[in-house]
Amino acid sequence: MKNIAGLAILMCVCLNLFAQEAELGSDTLLVQHPKDTIPQRDIMDMMLRMRYTNNEITGLDSSDKSKTHFALVPAAGYSLQTGFAVIIAANTVFNTGKPSTTKASSIFTCVSFTQYHQLIVPFIASVWTPNNTYQFVSDNRYLKYPSLTFGTGPDALTNKGYAIEYYYLKLHETLMRRIVPNVYAGVGYYYDYFWDIREKQNTRHRGVPEPIPFVLNKEEKAAGWVAKVNYDTRPRLINPSKGFYASVLLRHNPKWLGSTSKWSSGLVELRKFFTLPGRAKNVLAFWSYNWFTVAGTPTYLMLPSTGWDDYFNSGRGYIQGRFRGKDMVYLESEYRFKILRSGLLGGVLFANAQYFTGSPERSNSVWAPGGGVGLRLKVNKLSATNLAIDYGFGLNGSQGFFVNLGEAF
Repeated sequence: MKNIAGLAILMCVCLNLFAQEAELGSDTLLVQHPKDTIPQRDIMDMMLRMRYTNNEITGLDSSDKSKTHFALVPAAGYSLQTGFAVIIAANTVFNTGKPSTTKASSIFTCVSFTQYHQLIVPFIASVWTPNNTYQFVSDNRYLKYPSLTFGTGPDALTNKGYAIEYYYLKLHETLMRRIVPNVYAGVGYYYDYFWDIREKQNTRHRGVPEPIPFVLNKEEKAAGWVAKVNYDTRPRLINPSKGFYASVLLRHNPKWLGSTSKWSSGLVELRKFFTLPGRAKNVLAFWSYNWFTVAGTPTYLMLPSTGWDDYFNSGRGYIQGRFRGKDMVYLESEYRFKILRSGLLGGVLFANAQYFTGSPERSNSVWAPGGGVGLRLKVNKLSATNLAIDYGFGLNGSQGFFVNLGEAF
C-alpha cells in the first residue's frame, strides 16, 4: 500500500510541475491562500495520509522555490482523436534568479503511445531571465498521427470523417522582452513540416470505397517569422481566478524560406476571468480565440481548425479537426464552482461556438455550438492545478469525454 501511495504522490508532483509549463510560463512555484478559513485539500494530502503520520506530514517541505524540481513518471490520457494514451513524462522547474523577482522556468517532454497507434513527442520550454526581463519560449513536437479529417466548409457538418496518416514536425521559437509592466513583445521563427501524408482506406456503408473528396498534398511546409505582443494581468497562469490576458501574433511564411506556398496569418486571443461574490469564490471565465488567414493560401493541414490551438483545447464537444477553414472565430465561456468547500472537488459548466469561413477557394461558412459539464479534482492546492474531466456535446450527435491536466483556458 505504501509503495502505491508513494507512486501516486510522485505522479501528483509531476502533474503539478507539468501544469506549470502548460501556458509556457508560470509565476512562482506556489500559490498561497492566506484568507482561506477552510483548510484546502488535494490528492497529495490524501496520499500523504496513506503513507505518513500527521507529524511526518508537518515535517515535509515542498515549498522551497529556490530548488530545481525534477520528475520522471508514467501517466495516462484520453481524447476523442487519440483514444487512451500511455505516457512517460519528464519535467524540470527551476529559477534563473531570485524566486521573489523571477518567474519559474520549466522544461517538459514526454513520449505518448495512443490507442489509435499515434506517437506524440513534445519538447516544450519556457525560460525566464533574472527579473523577468526576457522570456524564451520553445514549442517543439514530433507526431506520427493517424487521424480523422473532415474537409472544409458545411461539408464537415455531415460527413463522418476520412482516415489519413502523416508525420509532423513543429519547431516554434520565440524571444519576448518586457516593454512595460504586464506587456511583452518579441519575434520568433516558426517551422511546420508535414510529410508522408496519405489517405488510409475509407469506406462507405457496405464496404464501397470512398475516396477523399478534396486534395491532399504528399507534404506541406510552412517556415517564416512571427511578431507577437502579450498583455497579461492574471495573478497566476494556472487556473486564474481574475485578470485579463490578450495576445496578438502575426506570422508570415515566404516561399524562399522553404514554405510550400506563400501566406500570412494572424492570431488574436483574449481571456477574461471574474471572481464572483460570495465565500465560495466561484469563477466566471471567457475565452476568445480568433485565427485568420491574412494573405495567400495556407496548405490544408495548416488551415485554422478545431482543437489545433497550441494546447488542443478548443472545441470541447467535437473531435480535433472536426471543422477547418480559411478563418476561425471561437468563443467560449465557463462557470467554475466548488463542490467541496475544501476545494478537493469542483465542477464546471461550459458553452462554446466556433465559426469557419470555408476553404480559401470557397466562400461557404459553417458555425457550430457546443457545451458540456465537468468535474475538477484538485491535484495540487499550492499551484491550483486540477485534473479536468469533461463531457462535451455538439451538433449531429457529436459527444465524448475530454480529459486534461489544468483548465482548458
